[in-house]
This record gives sequence, C-alpha cells and structure tokens, in this order.
Amino acid sequence: MGLQHYLILSAILFSIGLYGVLAKRNAVIVLMCIELMLNAVNITLVAFSRYVVPALLTGQVFAIFVIVVAAAEVAVGLAIIFAIYRGLEDIDVSKIDLLKW
Repeated sequence: MGLQHYLILSAILFSIGLYGVLAKRNAVIVLMCIELMLNAVNITLVAFSRYVVPALLTGQVFAIFVIVVAAAEVAVGLAIIFAIYRGLEDIDVSKIDLLKW
C-alpha cells in the first residue's frame, strides 16, 4: 500500500463525515461525523509522517494531539447536547435556534 491509498481512504472518510455534518439533523450524529472527519485527518497525518519523514514521529505526535482534542470536543459537545435536550426535549439541530432558553 502506498501513500495514495491512505490519502484516498482519508478523503473518503472526510467526505462521509462532511456529508453527515451537512445533511443530518440529529446533533449526536453530527458530533459523530465531526469525529469521523478528525479521524480522517489523523490517517493523513500518520500516512504523511510514515512516507515523507519515516525517521521522525511528528505525524504520530500530532495525531495523538488531535485525538486528545477530539476527546475534549466530544465531552463538551455531549454536555451541550444534554443541556439542550433537557431544555427543548429534542436534539434536532434545525430546531435549535436559541442562545438562551
């Protein structure tokens, strides 16, 4: 497998995630699609690190940093979704148009 295979896989995963973010209305699914897009970026980082500079681990380090940021993003996102659900009893993103309720 070459670099182009990983980049194609990453592009496909990113496209699926972008489609989910733009097309889906459920907030949890939108959050999952954002995570899919971040994982596509991780694949790209690790693939470039492996094939461009194999002696260094910069891609892996950046991927770990992205994973940590993604975990924090999920925690905050789920907390916001739970708070919205308690207030509106719905997590449809098209119905969430208030900054305060």
